[in-house]
Amino acid sequence: MARLLTVLLGSAALFATAAIAADAPVSKQDKALHERVLTLDTHLDTPEHFARKGWSIIDRHVVTQDGTQVDLPRMNEGGLDGGFFVIYTGQGALTAEGYRGARDFALNRAAEIREMVAAHPDKFELAYTADDAERINKAGKKFVFQSIENSWPMGEDLTLMETFYKTGVRLAGPVHFLNNQFADSSTDPKGKIWHGFSPLGLRWLAEANRLGVVIDVSHASDDVVDQAVALSKVPVIASHTGAKAIYDHPRNLDDGRLKKIADAGGVICINSVYLKNTAASPERLAAMKALAPFPDSETATEAEIVAFNKKRAEVDARFPPVRATFEEFMASLLHTLKVVGPQHVGIGADWDGGGGVVGFEDVADLPKVTARLKAAGYTDADVAAIWGGNVLRVVRQAQDYAAKEAAKAKPSG
Repeated sequence: MARLLTVLLGSAALFATAAIAADAPVSKQDKALHERVLTLDTHLDTPEHFARKGWSIIDRHVVTQDGTQVDLPRMNEGGLDGGFFVIYTGQGALTAEGYRGARDFALNRAAEIREMVAAHPDKFELAYTADDAERINKAGKKFVFQSIENSWPMGEDLTLMETFYKTGVRLAGPVHFLNNQFADSSTDPKGKIWHGFSPLGLRWLAEANRLGVVIDVSHASDDVVDQAVALSKVPVIASHTGAKAIYDHPRNLDDGRLKKIADAGGVICINSVYLKNTAASPERLAAMKALAPFPDSETATEAEIVAFNKKRAEVDARFPPVRATFEEFMASLLHTLKVVGPQHVGIGADWDGGGGVVGFEDVADLPKVTARLKAAGYTDADVAAIWGGNVLRVVRQAQDYAAKEAAKAKPSG
């Protein structure tokens, strides 16, 4: 079942059931700054919707109607210049059959990303390097990096890392909610099996370095984070995570690991998930269960999804979901900035993958972050670094390392 199901079932619902907290409008000066800097998000789950019947990224959508948070009109309104579009595969069996199915699914998702770009060449362009992102932005188009969330589809064949690299993948995480053949997850109820990376996972890490693929430690266990920082030849990124000091959840990072990633030159990108306890009441859980069957974004039509969301809104009105707020998102961001400084922080809000909070519902709301950063005393240069400069620096470092290693390996004469 597609990621949409997770979003629909999640207690951190995308649908506002209470009035959005009043906040100061973004000033013209802050809006101008936001438009001026290169703005990227490191974790866009929007490819989940690319094959959705009747849905197009070119059209404007409404989150309360179809559950989506990213499209071209809202990217323009929110000043989002591009980012990492995710190839996500939910964890399954660690078997030859499981690996084959996951491989095919992930390669198909990569093709869907490329097909979306090819269908709108005047609006989007694939990015393979940091320079590409800057060039595409200056040309007035949206840049599209690709990333892998959960490397399970590679099975035990690490040549697939290069296959995905050739499709455009420049950021990859080894694991998702459950342990797999490469590493331990931060959230597997069975606990650790590898105590970090597996032997195959260590080879996965080395291959990512060789190719110039940035390592993403989001979802990984603390042991994996520590080992990735220690063993990677280039800085790592946490593409969508939060500060454990704000909310103690296994998916979030404690101050020590925030500093460890930063001290090694990496970047921590803050998401809008796991900001507070959003557990649903028994009444809400029962009401949601009664709504089944839930639409699958891979097979359902747009009309079916919109119709379901109308029923969902009725449940929300009767049994409102517990939702985090924009203030709680900013608390996580500002805390991380205080711990590691503005040269090691980015934004990866987990749009279309469960992100979104009251007052920060979709990418049209991004200028609010810039306004709050300025109000907190951060400079224009800091804002530019947080919104894109820091991440592009790490992408460059990874690719520079790969190029140097390739040059060393090339036979002389």
